[in-house]
Amino acid sequence: MSTLEIKNLHAQVVPSQEGADPIEILKGVNLTIKSGETHAVMGPNGSGKSTLSYVIAGHPKYEVTEGEVLLDGQNVLELEVDERARLGLFLAMQYPTEVPGVSSSNFMRTAATHVRGEAPALRSWIKEVNAAREQLGIDKSFAERSVNEGFSGGEKKRHEIMQLGLLKPKFAILDETDSGLDVDALRIVSEGVNRYQEETNGGILLITHYKRILNYIEPDYVHVFADGQVVKTGGAELADALEADGYEQFIA
Repeated sequence: MSTLEIKNLHAQVVPSQEGADPIEILKGVNLTIKSGETHAVMGPNGSGKSTLSYVIAGHPKYEVTEGEVLLDGQNVLELEVDERARLGLFLAMQYPTEVPGVSSSNFMRTAATHVRGEAPALRSWIKEVNAAREQLGIDKSFAERSVNEGFSGGEKKRHEIMQLGLLKPKFAILDETDSGLDVDALRIVSEGVNRYQEETNGGILLITHYKRILNYIEPDYVHVFADGQVVKTGGAELADALEADGYEQFIA
């Protein structure tokens, strides 16, 4: 069993304009996720949901001014981005980055080597990758294409969930993974997330605007996020209330 604890987390961003004051975005986030749990974070645009995911992962744009993020008792805020990944954190981004000149196959095997501590045996690795690729309906030609370059939105999301299944982190942070997916892609991606959790007992922090992905990935807890903090927590039924009546009922 592993635990990811977010304690009184405050973070700000410094605008690019010279002389501009920092803007506080996270204003005391408290959240605990255990192995095997799925936590959905829902909230209006601009509430700080994506910022939370980037701060946990270590995006340099954001400055933490107070609080801790503990993975099995170790404060990941003191670690570099790659160290956080090796410790067991995974971020699926809302807008996955293109990496020209780096083939998907090399990217995947290099990532697996760093996370596992040694390069996977080539023959078994090929079998592992092919199985993951087929489960997500990814054409084998993608292996030699540059990471995310020229991929559609759905293809990028499938590629990230393929990474999730191969790297098997302790905790997966999924930032609006449902964004831009059609009905079929949403189902396939959701099945990939559920498969990861069944195989690893990993914890999931799922950030979304809409309930539709929660029809496939059932949350244990739903958190309403507003003005940089969690303002309401409940079970899956809370997502139904948000779908029916919006966020204002809780934000007010």
